[in-house]
Amino acid sequence: MIDVTEISCSVLAVGAGGAGLRAAIAAADALGDPRKVLILTKGKFGKSGATALACSDRMAFHATLPHTEPGGPDSWKYHAEDIYFGGGEVSDADLAEILAKGSAEAFHYLESIGVPFVRRPDGLPDQFVTDGSKYARACYTGPYTANHIEEALVREVGRLGIPVREHTAVVRLLKAEGRIAGALCVDEATGDLLVVRAGAVVLATGGGGEIFKVNAYPPGTTGSGYGLAYRAGAELVNMEFLQIGLCSVGTKLACSGSFFRALPRLVNGRGEEFLYRYLRPDEVVDLLFRKGASWPAMYEEPTSRIDVAVQREVDGGNKVFLDFSRNPEALDWSQVDPEIVGWYRSKGVDLSDRRFSRNPLARLLAINPQSVEWLRERGVDLARGDLLEIAPAVQHFQGGVKIRPDGGTSVPGLYAAGEVAGGQHGAKRPGGNSLLDCQVFGRIAGESAARWATSAHMPNLEEALTELEELKEGTPASEVRRELGEVMSACAGVVRTERGLREGLKNILRLKEMGVKVDEEGLAFAAETSLMLDVGEMILRAAAVRRESRGCHLSFDDSGDPLPRDDGNWRRYIVIFEEDGRMTLEVREPIRPRWTA
Repeated sequence: MIDVTEISCSVLAVGAGGAGLRAAIAAADALGDPRKVLILTKGKFGKSGATALACSDRMAFHATLPHTEPGGPDSWKYHAEDIYFGGGEVSDADLAEILAKGSAEAFHYLESIGVPFVRRPDGLPDQFVTDGSKYARACYTGPYTANHIEEALVREVGRLGIPVREHTAVVRLLKAEGRIAGALCVDEATGDLLVVRAGAVVLATGGGGEIFKVNAYPPGTTGSGYGLAYRAGAELVNMEFLQIGLCSVGTKLACSGSFFRALPRLVNGRGEEFLYRYLRPDEVVDLLFRKGASWPAMYEEPTSRIDVAVQREVDGGNKVFLDFSRNPEALDWSQVDPEIVGWYRSKGVDLSDRRFSRNPLARLLAINPQSVEWLRERGVDLARGDLLEIAPAVQHFQGGVKIRPDGGTSVPGLYAAGEVAGGQHGAKRPGGNSLLDCQVFGRIAGESAARWATSAHMPNLEEALTELEELKEGTPASEVRRELGEVMSACAGVVRTERGLREGLKNILRLKEMGVKVDEEGLAFAAETSLMLDVGEMILRAAAVRRESRGCHLSFDDSGDPLPRDDGNWRRYIVIFEEDGRMTLEVREPIRPRWTA
């Protein structure tokens, strides 16, 4: 007989990042009693997960405010258009509308609880244009916008007195009479089992970076939420769409913005400027500069040819570096595009001045000295001549657990918010919309869960416990996870081919057939590894079905060229669910817009 401790709550929030905390706060407000809500987190509260640890050169929170361009009561429509049409028309337009309309309220709420957004001299919030946006909507506090949001939400959770349980991993969602009834958890410190009976569950577990060997995520982002929802009977959508961009291998810093606008050399381990094997010399400087405003690899963006070139070098066994010590061979200042000169002038930098034209480091120090110091503190001293190793790294899951406008899923009582949720974004998203998504749908999911959670049913434990018992035989979990990461990075990265996806799926199914065994990492680690195999299978199957390129999904034919975007057949999304014990994929028509800007 397995010993299981049992506790109960009305609303269970799984995850303590931006979405989970916002959901818990909203549920507590709706219920009128914070003690009826419980937050579970695998790590240390407020110190783990993407929101708490993410940073970039200027991290954005997207919001359409009264003064935001182009102005007027219908300004939200331009935001919604950027989400829906910019995302390739493969998401639900009603969710895009909710995000755009809810952005101002989300901004003002965060500011009211202490997030120090930067304001202009006239007192209005400062905003800038991000990739995927027509207008300047990106609000920010600096490199640590996400961290400031997390800190403010943590303070609010403490002020309200919402219970939090740390170092607790959810390994299965529990159901009763066809609806969600709670979760089976593992205390990561002791290995003890815990059942949380709940009237409703909000999944806010974030993305699945650790499914890939090369990723830009903090530790613990396993994608378990996708697997938990799938095994509970929920639908998932757009799982083939993963944002992948060039990141520092050693620090996981996204090498966007100023890193490429400084016009560095890209060299391999032999010191070769390899881009000239993939691009014409007269294209190199222009694409390097434009890469600074177009970070993730996107089919529609010519700058993605740089990502593909880097990926092909890595696939060939080469390491790739940004070299800030010397100018690119193709850089001829007499031939530089006036747009580049004008952009630098707007930053107070005169490229005719030898101080700035002599090397990329001088330019980077002029436009973003904080990034140079940030890297130095982490062992990469560009001033000393250190090279910055980069590789295409998974940075964001565009799809996830399919949600409705109320944040609900196809399973009664199960809600999702943040990166684990799907349907609100398509093949790409405006930069800064991820933090917004967590706040808008975190609030909605929390309020909806509170309305649903009238009572907690007695969950059925038998099937979940049987699945955990099966983790006693198979391949050690650490070995499975290592091989999974290698397979996914090799087969489902920037360059996707029919042959590679087929080979990847074959390897995932082999790992599943062999089984996962608990090793020295413990029961929670093994249980999550089993879920990660499901998620890897979803990604590979969906990517293989979508025989076109769209947004962040680049599908290549045998000649090495990307397949074209096919709006005639593929302006639709792929929904994944379990049916009769099998993973089933269904192509459906998204919800189309009812509005025009």
